[in-house]
Amino acid sequence: MLFEQKIKEAIIKCIGEKFNIALPENKIVLQPTRKEFSGDVALVTFGIAPLLKETPENAGKIIGTLLQEQNEWITAFETVKGFLNITIDATLYMHELNSDELLIEKNNVDVNPVVVEYSSPNTNKPLHLGHIRNNLLGYSLAKIIEAAGNKVAKVNIVNDRGIHICKSMLAWQLFGNGETPQSSGLKGDKLVGKYYVEFDKKYNEEAKQLLQQWNENKFDNSNNSIDVKAKVEILKQNIVNATKPEAKEKAETELKDFAKANTTIFKQVQQMLRSWEAGDEATIALWKTMNGWVYDGFAITYKNLGVDFEKIYYESETYLLGKKIVEEGLQKNIFYKKEDGSVWIDLTDEGLDHKLLLRGDGTSVYITQDLGTAYLRYDDFQFSRMIYVVGNEQDYHFKVLKLILKKIGVQWWNRLQHFNYNMVDLPTGKMKSREGTVVDADDLIEETITNAQNMTRELGKLEGVDDATAKQLFFDIGMGALKFYILKVDPEKRMLFNPEESIDINGCTGPFVQYTYARIQSLRRKALSSNSLKEYANMPWQQHMPDAKELELIKQVISYKETVMLAAEKLSPAIVANYAYETAKIFNQFYHDHVAVDEQNIQTSAFRILLSTKTSNVLKHAFGLLGINMPERM
Repeated sequence: MLFEQKIKEAIIKCIGEKFNIALPENKIVLQPTRKEFSGDVALVTFGIAPLLKETPENAGKIIGTLLQEQNEWITAFETVKGFLNITIDATLYMHELNSDELLIEKNNVDVNPVVVEYSSPNTNKPLHLGHIRNNLLGYSLAKIIEAAGNKVAKVNIVNDRGIHICKSMLAWQLFGNGETPQSSGLKGDKLVGKYYVEFDKKYNEEAKQLLQQWNENKFDNSNNSIDVKAKVEILKQNIVNATKPEAKEKAETELKDFAKANTTIFKQVQQMLRSWEAGDEATIALWKTMNGWVYDGFAITYKNLGVDFEKIYYESETYLLGKKIVEEGLQKNIFYKKEDGSVWIDLTDEGLDHKLLLRGDGTSVYITQDLGTAYLRYDDFQFSRMIYVVGNEQDYHFKVLKLILKKIGVQWWNRLQHFNYNMVDLPTGKMKSREGTVVDADDLIEETITNAQNMTRELGKLEGVDDATAKQLFFDIGMGALKFYILKVDPEKRMLFNPEESIDINGCTGPFVQYTYARIQSLRRKALSSNSLKEYANMPWQQHMPDAKELELIKQVISYKETVMLAAEKLSPAIVANYAYETAKIFNQFYHDHVAVDEQNIQTSAFRILLSTKTSNVLKHAFGLLGINMPERM
């Protein structure tokens, strides 16, 4: 809230002098004045009144009178029951507008950094719409935290190993016939994703066939056939015995899962994972080749999204350290081993359950590599905070990670923070990677840029613009539409992304804010071309007394710094995005009601051009925190 600390200090001073009371600052509750009343800030007097032995309304009148007598920058007040509405002198706002501290540029580089992890892709598929929200949130969070005065390191963990990666590898080996990105014309990550879908297709087909054979009481002659048959009979009987629909559904799922686990293709992929962890040369060579294809594809998508990283970690490198940490914890009896050789931790004393850390065959799970990665990150950065930008479905996982580190005894376990966000959908519904129904990030980016091109051509704004400039303009508007539409939504809310709605130049959209910025640049160019106004920056505009619309815009512009600080505190790019939209909306109302460039009224024009310039500065800075470019012309 604007001037909050200044107002609090004035209230403490006047009450201290009048009543000889040291008023605690936490007793001072300030909030914006409701629109139907006059004033800029409202003091809630219910908590203060008993200390003064007055009614809330009388307390407000007394404090208001004292404030106005002692502070020339408080010009008026009114009391409405338990609220004291305070009016601040417009010259104070004008002084703030002229300050060089509207934008936050200086960072405290002497403190330990805040590390922000985002993206975290798997190398078995291309990035999709969910990854877009993750990357945009992570990058914007890092920029906002940095703008609030922190040193920041952006990092990525690539999940480049494990059973899912092996699924793509095995499917390519079985069905690929040597296909490559070059021979197919596909981006490398899309080609690998194609075989991830192919694996799942064959996997489900084989499981379905196996279930049919079991229903016909057909079993092979392998050594484990008797055990399999016995298990199948038990699972079938569970289905028959189930009396409730949910119990029957659970029993049927257990039978299907058992069939999947007994398919030939699944056993092959399990063997491939074991071969990889054993360092088999042929398996490692295939893994490196296919991961290389994926990284080339990721690089293109990251460039288009405008995100980057100070350091990229790879699960294939961190899981070994994680296994070592687990083994050391086992020796210290922090963890325990089951009869099948799997390693677990008991977290029931923390209100959770038992958590698997290593499988019986010695292969690791996600928590294993996350332990190793956490150790490496702390060694690299000695972070003050480690923020994981990961979907809310992983909330339990990060609770477990912190508790494991706590039980191990590391001092920094509580510096880990899970920034959870909700899912993003399209009007067409949910997405499933293994079924190939995901919305590919590259396709969505291309569609949004095409929408921007069509919109710009329809508006007829391309006269005199060369092809290269037009292409960049389409890109900036399209990506601005995509990024703003996603970032304006509270991260905790599930959202629906509508590509057509995102590009609307008249709605709460990126293009609307970009157009406002471009309009201001046009206004500045017009002023600079005027002989009377080209020196407007040096004119005595401070003597101008703003009217209501101008004052509203001034208040909005000078609240930018506190907006950024609030966004950093709340970890919410949506706060910055919606601030930018509100600022653009208020500016357009001001622009509609005022003549900004008037050579007959030089001082007023100089002020309005400078106010417009300040507005464009905060809009550009705010959009920079969201990773959005501002076109100079639209």
